[in-house]
Amino acid sequence: MTEKKKREKVNAEITAAHLIQFAREVGTGMTHEDAIAFLNRNGRAYDMWKHMMQAGEDYIKQTLKRDSPARARTQTSEPARRYMVV
Repeated sequence: MTEKKKREKVNAEITAAHLIQFAREVGTGMTHEDAIAFLNRNGRAYDMWKHMMQAGEDYIKQTLKRDSPARARTQTSEPARRYMVV
């Protein structure tokens, strides 16, 4: 585990090594070359990135709701964001 420090940006990645481990956990063998091919087939890497971004956004929203339930909700002049920018 990495040390805690103040962060302005968080990076998350799924590497070929992660993918090989995930494949092993579900009972499928996969080489490094297979993992790279899997990630690059049919836009999977981009789709995973979009899912990770959405999961991160959902996590942040839930954490904010949980950590500040007593805080009064304030009205903003900005409309609610409906779509994630990709």
